[in-house]
Amino acid sequence: MQNVPEEWREERSVGGGEREKHVKPWEGRKALFQRNTDNSKQDMDKGKENGEKENGEMMNGGGKGTEGTDKESLMMELTRLVQKTVKESSWWERRGIDITILALAFLLLPPAFLLLGSSQALVFVLGMVLMGVSHAVITIKGTHLASHGSLSESQAWAEVWAVFFIEVCGSFTARAGVTGHIKIHHAHTNVIGLGDSSTWKIPCLPRSVYLFIAPLAVPVITPLVALGQLKEHSVGQALRTVLMVFLGLYAQYWLLIHVSGFQFLYSTLLCMLLCRAMFSLPYIHVNIFQHIGLPMFSPTRRPKRIYQMTHGVLNLPRNPLLDWTFGHSLINCHVEHHLFPFLSDNMCLKVKPIVSQYLKEKELPYQEDSYLSRLQLFFHKYQELMVFAPPITELVGVQ
Repeated sequence: MQNVPEEWREERSVGGGEREKHVKPWEGRKALFQRNTDNSKQDMDKGKENGEKENGEMMNGGGKGTEGTDKESLMMELTRLVQKTVKESSWWERRGIDITILALAFLLLPPAFLLLGSSQALVFVLGMVLMGVSHAVITIKGTHLASHGSLSESQAWAEVWAVFFIEVCGSFTARAGVTGHIKIHHAHTNVIGLGDSSTWKIPCLPRSVYLFIAPLAVPVITPLVALGQLKEHSVGQALRTVLMVFLGLYAQYWLLIHVSGFQFLYSTLLCMLLCRAMFSLPYIHVNIFQHIGLPMFSPTRRPKRIYQMTHGVLNLPRNPLLDWTFGHSLINCHVEHHLFPFLSDNMCLKVKPIVSQYLKEKELPYQEDSYLSRLQLFFHKYQELMVFAPPITELVGVQ
C-alpha cells in the first residue's frame, strides 16, 4: 500500500471518458490498480510544459480507439495477476521480512560501536564493516521503503517513518526526497527533462573520477543538497529537517566519542565518513546503470505505462550483499518495482517470476544485465551516456 503524507500528495483526475474522479497519487493499492487501467489527462507540476501526461499512462490521442484498449489491457491483465498474489500473501511476506532486515541492521549498531573502541586492528575493521553495512541497509533500503510508504499501512506511521529514515538516518529532506523519487522519477521514468536520471550526471568530471572517486563524497554532498532544497519548504518543515539531520549526525558523533572512545574530532569525523561512504560506489552505479543508456521518451509523446517501464528499466542479477543492503526492488527486481512501486522488496521478489513470464509471453522486453557488464559499458561509453544529451526513442507501433 502506497502511503505518503497527505501534504506531499497532488490531486489527479482519473477517468475513462466518464465523470472524472479525483484520486491522489500513491494513495494505495486500489487507487494504483485503477490508475493502471485508466487513461487520464492532467497538467503536471508548476513549471512543466502543458500537455504532459502523468505516470507514463498517456500517449498522444489519449489511448482512444480499439488499439489503445488492447494495449491498456496488457497492464490490466498483469495487474490482476500481481494483485491476486498480493492478496494471498501474509503480512510477514508483505512487510514483515523487510522490517526484520531493518531491525537487524539497527541491532548491529551497538556491537559495531563497541568494536570500534578496540585497539586491535582486525577488531576495529570489523566494527567499521558492521557499521557500514548497517548504515547502508538503514539509509538505502530503509529510506527507499519509507519513501514509498511500504513500512506501514497507517498514514500517520508512514509519515513518521519517512521523516525518521530520510531525514534522521539519510540526512536529506523527506519532502524533497519523496517528491523527486515518487512524483518525478516514478511518474516520468526515462522521460526527457523529468525522470531521465539527469540529476545523477556531472559532465565536468572525467569518467574515472565520476565512477570511482566522486561517489565517496556522497555523505558530505547529501546534507548540503538538502540545505539547498529548504528554500522550497515552509519555515516549519525547514526547521524540522535541519533539526532531524543534525540529530542523526550528532547522535553518531556522540556515540563514537562516548561509546567507542574516540578522542579527536578529525578521527571521529573520518570514521563517520568512511562508514557512510562504504557503499557509495555501488549506490551511484546502481542509480545510473538501471535507466541511463536505455530508451528515453519525449514528454509529449510517450508510450503506455507497461511499454515505458519495460523499455526504460533494467534488472541487475541477484547479489547477496546488495540484495540485503539495497533491497530487491533496487537490484534484481527493479522492473517489477517500477511497474508496481507500492510493493515491498520481498513482494517484488515474490512477483518477479509472474512479471517476467508474463512479459516474455507477450513479447515485451524484460531487460537484465550484469553489474560488471554495465560498468564496462559506462566506462567505455561515458561521453555518450553521461555527457551528451540522450536520443529520444519512439516505439513504432505503440505510439
